[in-house]
Amino acid sequence: MTGLPSRLSAPEPGWELTADVCVVGSGVAGLCVALHARASGLSVAVVTKVEVDDGSTRWAQGGIAAVLSATDTPGAHARDTEVAGVGLCDDDAVRALVTEGPERLQELISWGAAFDRDAAGHLLLTREGGHSTDRIVHAGGDATGAEVQRALHDAVSADPGITLVEHAMVLDLLTDVAGRAAGVTLHVLGEGSADGVGAVRARAVVLATGGMGQVYAATTNPSVSTGDGVALGLRAGAVATDLEFVQFHPTALYLGPDSRGQQPLVSEALRGEGAVLRDDAGERFMVGAHELAELAPRDVVAKAITRVQLRDGVDHVWLDARGIPGLAERFPTIVARCREAGVDPVTDLVPVTPAAHYASGGLATDLHGRTTVPGLYACGEVACTGVHGANRLASNSLLEGLVFAGRIGEALARELPVPAAPAPVDPRPQGLVDAAARGPLTATMSALVGALRTGPGLARAAGELAGLEERTTAVPGVPGWEATDLLTVATAITAAAAAREETRGCHWREDHSDAADAWRVHLDVRLDDGGRVTLARRRVGEPVAVRW
Repeated sequence: MTGLPSRLSAPEPGWELTADVCVVGSGVAGLCVALHARASGLSVAVVTKVEVDDGSTRWAQGGIAAVLSATDTPGAHARDTEVAGVGLCDDDAVRALVTEGPERLQELISWGAAFDRDAAGHLLLTREGGHSTDRIVHAGGDATGAEVQRALHDAVSADPGITLVEHAMVLDLLTDVAGRAAGVTLHVLGEGSADGVGAVRARAVVLATGGMGQVYAATTNPSVSTGDGVALGLRAGAVATDLEFVQFHPTALYLGPDSRGQQPLVSEALRGEGAVLRDDAGERFMVGAHELAELAPRDVVAKAITRVQLRDGVDHVWLDARGIPGLAERFPTIVARCREAGVDPVTDLVPVTPAAHYASGGLATDLHGRTTVPGLYACGEVACTGVHGANRLASNSLLEGLVFAGRIGEALARELPVPAAPAPVDPRPQGLVDAAARGPLTATMSALVGALRTGPGLARAAGELAGLEERTTAVPGVPGWEATDLLTVATAITAAAAAREETRGCHWREDHSDAADAWRVHLDVRLDDGGRVTLARRRVGEPVAVRW
């Protein structure tokens, strides 16, 4: 195989399902799109890789940021978002987020989500890193994602116009004779490679597949976050952007040097309530590093922790939450997970380290979720709306899903085309990366394209990833499909990180330690006809070219 595959090797679809809209993903973004589409009378098929409740949303310990206090303003929320984004946020996208967010949150409440309230029934507001005031709503203290997922699942399950297809991995985009997205191929896991492959035919496809954290050896993302949506979009000809901006959560629970895969998250909500970071000597190292100390934006905290780890030659630092009153009652999920690992946050310091957490970049969209492929939308972490810039502000991710799902719903209601004939069989060659490439891939990404990056290290990573392209297999199946998707997004991330010769937000180049005005641009990523990554600069504020 030369270059990345243009299509995944897979059997021809053996069954079909038809709906007006196919939504791929069942987190906050996907389920909200489904509910909005149904409000317009459209039939919806929701395809999810696991069961509906097993994606990234349920793991969100943090809350949802929204302007709900008389002392807060959309302008203040916008400023905090733009400060975190370090000059790369799109003003119009941020304005949509902060002005429409409160209404979308109330809509979520009307769908059954219950958030923490005081004795008088008012929503409790807290503060997280990068926010200038208390504007974060939570549910169950540290179980916001689980509550949001429960409410949306209940609402979707009660609607007979929504068909759920669980345990199904999306493979490639289907198009019609006009070149528009017209569905997807997918494999129902556990049904056998031949019999399990099918197709959902639809007048529009919405990707809401979440992130790509599994491209790293250690991540807070669940095992299903293998970059399937971004990889599918790139293979279909869509533009992705800002892929180099991978946010590392500062405080994942450190489980030991050999731990791999999903790591437990220790929410920054603890720092919002007074927890502090200490080095091995017991000293607070965030005081003086930033005016907000432990509540600085995530990239600042993650960099500070990494510097201490390098300075002291250690694998982790310590989070001291012992002074938080009622810790076990207020943060039951975190305390329980720490105790499972042999650490009691009520009495002990908690070992923490940065881990890959959130992709600020993704498939480039306009303000209604349209990608550069007609008929293909993207929402949530798989998308890049322009909201997050170089670094996502805490608790803006669930809000982004709510706001832009609503905007996609509005677009679907007015612009779905009359169904056209399917395109002929795709003539592009198929290919598949050997599943055995996955271990070397994640090791390379963690060592050379992680929180610390250098020019020589990125060049070495690019060479190692290119070598993995030659490790192919003729046997279709989930391991190979996931390995191919991971290699596709890893190659794109590495190319963008190597090209951006500056330090900005969560992209940290040790050989280019400062931000540069010349790099106040987006790097748009495409795959050419040979499966090679190409890059193009786009000015901040210049919309991606969506021509439907």
